[in-house]
Amino acid sequence: MAVVANQHRSHTVIDDSTTPVTVFTGFLGAGKTTAILNILKRVNPEYNIVLLKNEFGDAETDSALVRESHVQVTEMTNGCLCCVLVGQMKRALEEMKEKFHPDRIIIETSGSAFPAPIAWQIREMESSGFHLDAILTVIDCVNFCGYEDTSYTARLQAQYTDLILLNKWENISERQLDLVVDHVNDLNTDTSKVKINADTGVDPEVIFGLDTNLFSLAERESTASEVSRSHHSQEIDLIEVVRKWSGDPAQLISSADFIDLLKHLPSEDVYRVKGLVRLSDAVADEADTPAATPPAADASASGLLYIVNHAFGRYTFTPLTVNAHQHEGVLARLTVMGNGLRMYLPKVQKAIEASDDEISCHWAH
Repeated sequence: MAVVANQHRSHTVIDDSTTPVTVFTGFLGAGKTTAILNILKRVNPEYNIVLLKNEFGDAETDSALVRESHVQVTEMTNGCLCCVLVGQMKRALEEMKEKFHPDRIIIETSGSAFPAPIAWQIREMESSGFHLDAILTVIDCVNFCGYEDTSYTARLQAQYTDLILLNKWENISERQLDLVVDHVNDLNTDTSKVKINADTGVDPEVIFGLDTNLFSLAERESTASEVSRSHHSQEIDLIEVVRKWSGDPAQLISSADFIDLLKHLPSEDVYRVKGLVRLSDAVADEADTPAATPPAADASASGLLYIVNHAFGRYTFTPLTVNAHQHEGVLARLTVMGNGLRMYLPKVQKAIEASDDEISCHWAH
């Protein structure tokens, strides 16, 4: 008998062989990974939750952060679950169920994913022991009003959801929060809105057992027109940097130069910078907290390998400790996402000292 995390409110009868699936959506940098990690901290440790993450680009940043919390995670990169990776998700879920025997699977979509195709795939797998429990949307209260008008996907995510989770609301005034809620209500009046506590997240009892009615297979034909297989290329500029490290300390990226780059990237244009970077010195996060304990003893020789996570002007560095040996040859693996990134390409290239063949770009159209 599986351990339950809370009183199940679903009206659908789910036996022990069926795995409920909760889907988290939300635009780039909304804080989905942090919200999920905080929820996991509040769940009974015996309740086995496994995470399937879909990352934009090939820098498995958020997955690395999750592994630092010792959570089982499977990642799908270089594509989106709602279009490019359609079909691959089914195989990933089946493998997770067989390998980890989870009580629940959480899917964290990429920031530009529309949930409908993901929901349909899960519904098609009911006979294989999967049940779509809920679709949740994380809203970035600081930045939502800025990208709502330019991102068709962000609007769809707010419209098609069982619960709207308001994140980063502590960082704005009550008046600004009222404006954000007004904007969200213009898109979706009826769906409940819940504030995410920055320290404790959301009570799992609020989000588990919702038994969604969204995106039934019967309505797939009428909704499919909302989905564009090229929605990423229409909305998001993408810069990817891959630099290999030879072991030469002279190659190490200057901590001061890299932090200066992050500080001067405007949040209205640059939504996310994430990945792995090997820096010359230990760094502190933007709150000027003491520098994190470096994972390497001899920083002068091997540098410090960090997971960098920059979202709309705010950044953090987390020392990579779990499976660090797998990244010994990495100097930088970074993904930059936003709009109008052509003008920032020279700055990125200079700060990371990357050659042209170490950078690939995709421009929205």
